Amino acid sequence: MRDDVNDIRTKVQALMAQAQADLATMVSYQSVFSPPDNPPADCNKMVVWLAQAFTTAGFTNISVHVTSDKSKTVTGFKQGPPGAPTVLLYFHHDVQPVPNKADWNTDPWTLTPKNDGRWYGRGAADCKGNIAVHLTAIRALGDNLPVSLKIVGEGSEEQGTGGLENFVADPSNHDLLAADAILVGDAGNFADGTPTLTTSLRGIANVIVAVDTLEGPMHSGQFGGPSPDALAALISMLATLRDSQGNTTVRGLDNSMTWSGAQYPADQFRTDARVLDGVDLLGNGTVSDMLWARFAVTVCGIDCPSVDDATPAVQAHARALVSLRVPPGVTAEAAQQALINHLKSVAPWNVRVTLTPSASGEPFRTSTTGPGYNAMVAAMGAAYNKEVVAMGQGASIPLCNVFQTSFPKAEIMLFGVEEPKALIHAPNESVDPSEIENMAVSLAVFLQKFATAKGS
Repeated sequence: MRDDVNDIRTKVQALMAQAQADLATMVSYQSVFSPPDNPPADCNKMVVWLAQAFTTAGFTNISVHVTSDKSKTVTGFKQGPPGAPTVLLYFHHDVQPVPNKADWNTDPWTLTPKNDGRWYGRGAADCKGNIAVHLTAIRALGDNLPVSLKIVGEGSEEQGTGGLENFVADPSNHDLLAADAILVGDAGNFADGTPTLTTSLRGIANVIVAVDTLEGPMHSGQFGGPSPDALAALISMLATLRDSQGNTTVRGLDNSMTWSGAQYPADQFRTDARVLDGVDLLGNGTVSDMLWARFAVTVCGIDCPSVDDATPAVQAHARALVSLRVPPGVTAEAAQQALINHLKSVAPWNVRVTLTPSASGEPFRTSTTGPGYNAMVAAMGAAYNKEVVAMGQGASIPLCNVFQTSFPKAEIMLFGVEEPKALIHAPNESVDPSEIENMAVSLAVFLQKFATAKGS
């Protein structure tokens, strides 16, 4: 077995210069999908590049599909031996925007190696680094592909507008995407160098809460005191969503669950989350409990006058976006309704409250008992020469639930190069090239092992 892994690694290492060149090209495309604000010219360039790259890698039937949100999805097929299982490789080719280039130490649209060994650029990890993994593994296997491969590349994942979700759910696309295993290349290791499979995802349930108290703002000197302050009312409502330890306290939702898998050391989390010295972590559970097993409420934004624009006035209107992360075991709809009921019940002074459901997505849990999962654990363990750990992820990927519903017999696994140091979605995003190498070795070895497991 070691000889097989070493052979694959030798081939992958010989391909790393090409992987770097590919990633440099991909990062140069500013593929931020947001048509109203940014005509997606580079999104189209990215799609053209993907079609060419996977065609050169031996894929046929490369197609570009315009989905319901007007983004473009790329699909393709590479035939394996007769009777071999089929594996679907998922990735997305859009990236987060760069609101302020001044926050970056390098040009975000130029892949830049630095002395720390990492390669910097927007999308270097999320998710173009994972595309480099797919291509490198496929090239390493060459004509010795042990399975049939399909690809599906999403063009609007960062916007969450559901284009690919609708595409996957459409019965007419079933044969195009059906597979025995679906590998979602949009995750990352617990830490760089620690092989990790993501086995659960929290869902999301957002609510917009608006408070109205007066016909308009009133002078705080002339009317302050008895006048009901909409902003103060909103603040008091939001304050009930956590207790003094920082635990989420939405009425009707049990928040005492625990995580039984890998534990996230608190000191490491403080570093990864860039918590300021002396500031406490939240909650009475472990970091893993709080991050992967429990509900977590976040006030993402408040509409009210800024400090710079403030006048001495009692506010008549205030609004907030409240986001609730939902662990597996509770539906997003039930959690969202509980949040609405809670906010309604804690509104003071008979203020007028408008509660509007916003974005929602279901939590997700993978199977950890199938031949695909076992093959991936063995492959990653061999590639990294370390024991594989399982972790959750606090974020949401609603597409995983659509895959699960559309292809209930397929095993779904999440992996990738987006470990904590990658700073995905943040300034100075980067990827560790050793993660690309090790993940490419893992993927190539997995395809060999999965073919054997399904054939036995």
